[in-house]
Amino acid sequence: MTGASTGMGAATARELARRGFHVLAGVRRESDGAALRAAAVEPVILDITNPEHVAALVARIDGDPQRRTLRALVNNAGVPGAGPVEVTPLDEWRRIFEVNLFGHVAVTQALLPALVRSKGRVVNISSVNGKLSMAGYGPYASSKHAMEALSDALRNELAPHGVQVVVVEPGGVKTEMAGHGLAGLSRLSAGMTPEQDARYGTLVQALPSHVAAFTKAGVTSDVAAKTIVKAVTDRRPRTRYVIGAVAGLLIRASRFLPDRLLDRMTTSDLRKHYPAEKHNRTAAAHHA
Repeated sequence: MTGASTGMGAATARELARRGFHVLAGVRRESDGAALRAAAVEPVILDITNPEHVAALVARIDGDPQRRTLRALVNNAGVPGAGPVEVTPLDEWRRIFEVNLFGHVAVTQALLPALVRSKGRVVNISSVNGKLSMAGYGPYASSKHAMEALSDALRNELAPHGVQVVVVEPGGVKTEMAGHGLAGLSRLSAGMTPEQDARYGTLVQALPSHVAAFTKAGVTSDVAAKTIVKAVTDRRPRTRYVIGAVAGLLIRASRFLPDRLLDRMTTSDLRKHYPAEKHNRTAAAHHA
């Protein structure tokens, strides 16, 4: 599996190993692998945007000394990214898509011959944002929407060849990833023109609080891992698994509610975190 250095990926690798699987866990640094080795997981240095790393992974699988077959590929690696569409630099858009989409395409292409031979499974980790986007989440949500479309095409292409394709859509998960994605917001804010600041300044200020609240209300990495493991091991898997009650509610709402009503709902939730709105609520509570 890719993206197993920390959080949900590491928890999934440990849970699969606990259930008797030999797990090749993609990590970015040697130091990330120490804790995984202790859990009987084999860490593999893997930057999915690096063709040499991907080729080395293929060689490791094809040359397995115990001639084990590849049961499943879990595409979990990802980077977050937040910011208004207008002011997020194109290089940042490309960086997010390079990891969240194109890197997964590269790994999947490279491992499909082995998966077809074994009639294995591809498990793509998407997000609730793959179904539902809102102001300030465009870069990340766009990459996850693309992952959903990729998965649908792949599922239909591989079904005749016995390879199953499953999507997992997490909502809030208590990991470090969300915080990492907000680190660039201060730089983004500093680079905005006065006109852009007038349009998006309060939105950019609200995003850290909104992400923090969504993450805090989410499930732990260990809970999320159990759903991912189900996607890997269920004999007749669903095409999609959702992680978290809030994610399930939002995804169902996105299917049935009119777009403008959904827009009002998401905007209302986001506005609770606007600086002026938070100040007004705090003042009202104090006077009450």
